[in-house]
Parts: sequence; C-alpha cells; structure tokens
Amino acid sequence: MQDFWFYLKIGWEHIMSWDALDHQLFIAVLSVIYLLKEWKKVLVLVTAFTIGHSVTLALSVLDVFRFPDKWVEFLIPCTIFITAFTNLFQKEFSSRSVRINYFLALFFGLIHGMGFANTIRMMLASDQSIGTGLLAFNIGLELGQLVVVAILMIFSHFILNTFKVTRREWVIFLSAGVFSIALKMAFERFPY
Repeated sequence: MQDFWFYLKIGWEHIMSWDALDHQLFIAVLSVIYLLKEWKKVLVLVTAFTIGHSVTLALSVLDVFRFPDKWVEFLIPCTIFITAFTNLFQKEFSSRSVRINYFLALFFGLIHGMGFANTIRMMLASDQSIGTGLLAFNIGLELGQLVVVAILMIFSHFILNTFKVTRREWVIFLSAGVFSIALKMAFERFPY
C-alpha cells in the first residue's frame, strides 16, 4: 500500500508542479471551450487524455517501444499549439463542433505519456508490481488534472459572468496566449 501512495503522489505532482506547465497548458486549451455547467463532458475529456497517456506510459515502461526523449519533448508543445490553434477557429460550441477535442485528448495523450516514461521506468523496481505503480500514478494524474480543470472552469465562469466577455472571446484570448507559449516551447525544444 505504501508503493501505491508513493506513485499516486508522483502522478499528482506530475501535473501539479511548476515543471508540468506543458501538461497544464494542454489541459487548459482542451477544457477552455466548455462552460462550468458542462463539467461532465470535461470529465470525459480529461479521462480520454489520461487513457491515452496511460497506454503509452504502460507500453514504454514495459519496453514495448521507446521514442527518443528529444523528439517527445518537442512533440509535447506541438500538441498544445495544435489544440490551441483548433480552438481559435471554433465559431460555435455545440457537442458536435467540439467533438474533435475528444480525439485530440486521446491521441495527444499518447504523446504526453511518452514524456514521463523514462523517469517512471527507472522508478519501478523489478520486484514491484508495474500494474500497481502505473495504476496509482494514473489515478494521481487524473486527480491533479481534475483540480486544474476545476480551477480553470471556475475562473472562466467568473470571467464570463463578471466581465460579460463572450465565450468565443474568452476561448480566443486563452487559446492565443497558450498558442504563443507552446510555440516558443516547441522552438526551444526543437531537436537539432
């Protein structure tokens, strides 16, 4: 049980630390298009990301495949600015029009999962249960993501209702800012 709590804490810190800015930005641009009353849709969205993240993390830890760290570190901000870019062109926010975000969350979760694979591979000793460690890590990650999303959704609700900003204006504002940060990250991480 001690190992479970250890990996749960690692998963929580993986999303909640300042070093996790890339994950936080990705979650922000995925969820900014939703209103507080649509929290169930966001829960599904965040879980889709965790599933993608978990699959790749498990395959990497089990040594089914490895991807060069430099490329993973470059691709992560690329997933962020692509997602932010798609938000910039959202004209309506119906269930049908935002369906692409579920695909982006799952597919890009696969890339993000590779980002932590080497670190957690070294942490999991050969005599520990890989399944328990990965499960605990992913539960911690999911809990952290839900906190980040809750903070963002409450903040968005406040902005929309207090300053009477339209939903589209808020999505464009936040997505453009995240797009700029992610583009800068991608240029800095480009594998020469």
